[in-house]
Amino acid sequence: MNDEVLPHMEGGELHARAQHGDVLPLMPAPAVPAPEPTPWFRRTHFLVIAGVVVVVTTVVGLIAWHLAAAGHRVTDPNDAIPLVTTRVPGRSTITSIVNFTGGIVARYDMPIGVEGEGGRIAAVLVESGDHVVRGQVLARLDPSVVTAQVANLHAALEQARAEAVLAEADYHRAAAVADSVGALSKEEVDKRRSQVATSAARVKAAEAQVAEAGARLGRMEIRAPADGTVLTRTAEVGQTAVAGGATLFRLARGGEIEMRALVAEQDLPQLRVGQSTDVFITGVPTAFHGTVRLVSAVIDPMTRLGEVRVSLQQHPDLRPGAFARGEVKVGSDVRPVVPQTAVLADGPENFVYVVGADNHVQRRPVHVAGTQPQGIVIKDGLDGSETIISSAGAFLHEGEQVRVVASQGNP
Repeated sequence: MNDEVLPHMEGGELHARAQHGDVLPLMPAPAVPAPEPTPWFRRTHFLVIAGVVVVVTTVVGLIAWHLAAAGHRVTDPNDAIPLVTTRVPGRSTITSIVNFTGGIVARYDMPIGVEGEGGRIAAVLVESGDHVVRGQVLARLDPSVVTAQVANLHAALEQARAEAVLAEADYHRAAAVADSVGALSKEEVDKRRSQVATSAARVKAAEAQVAEAGARLGRMEIRAPADGTVLTRTAEVGQTAVAGGATLFRLARGGEIEMRALVAEQDLPQLRVGQSTDVFITGVPTAFHGTVRLVSAVIDPMTRLGEVRVSLQQHPDLRPGAFARGEVKVGSDVRPVVPQTAVLADGPENFVYVVGADNHVQRRPVHVAGTQPQGIVIKDGLDGSETIISSAGAFLHEGEQVRVVASQGNP
């Protein structure tokens, strides 16, 4: 039986033929597919997981070992106590100084402008910084119009005077004729006398007009009203100057210079008229000596400041408008002085920490009197014999125990 027929036989036919002893052809066994190789990325994934497990196991073992070793150590109880630096401030002689800032100004600052009708500036004769005397010409305005008016009024005055002379002569002749021959009535004589008086009045009116014009001509020259120093000059040749317009010059009368400053309310009662003052100007290493000449009688309710004025001697470096700082020594006292780091603030209250005999800190309220190069001056709250914490106080609490590094003496 051919192999091509065997696959087409039914199951029953095959069984029947097998019972009759027919030799059946052998069917080939079905092919089994070969197993696929494991991809490379799956093998790498397994290796990474294994590595992570090993690392985690090692770290956990090391942590457990360190914890076990730390359990056998002996903890020093002093390690938890803060370590601080202390100081015994003592008492020092302190010079009380009132400081204030302000500016340099002219004591009498006089603005100078145009009087009268004004006009165009024809010449400027001074510069800023010049010293002038009373009546000195600072600038001239163009006088051409006023000069012509003055000349016209002078001519009118001469005419009025001539008419007055003629009227007086006519009156004298009429009076002589009336006395000698009686040709003129008394009425005619009185009329001529009236003409004399009228002519005299016209002369006076013309003289007044001439004087007025002369005054206007004089105002064409802008003059210094007093001796002093020219502070500023804004006048320029060709500029039109009018009455009530911009200030052309500013004059420091007498050249007097002073410092004006604002002082805190609590410092103002310590200042007195006549106190010596040192004034410092930016860029000038030396101090200028002055005297307090005025202390304000009122305090600004908004700023809580009062004004003080210090008279100064003239000096080229004392220029009005310069910033200045003043110092007045108002007395001396013996007070504790502590480092700036020792004074702490809790709202409006200042305080320091004092170390007691049992090394526990105590909070001590203090009042500050001022500052010095050595530190902060304490007005009350300390007598100088206490041991205060000079640093690290901001990290402490009242009643906390501390360890002291070393005590220091006076600052």
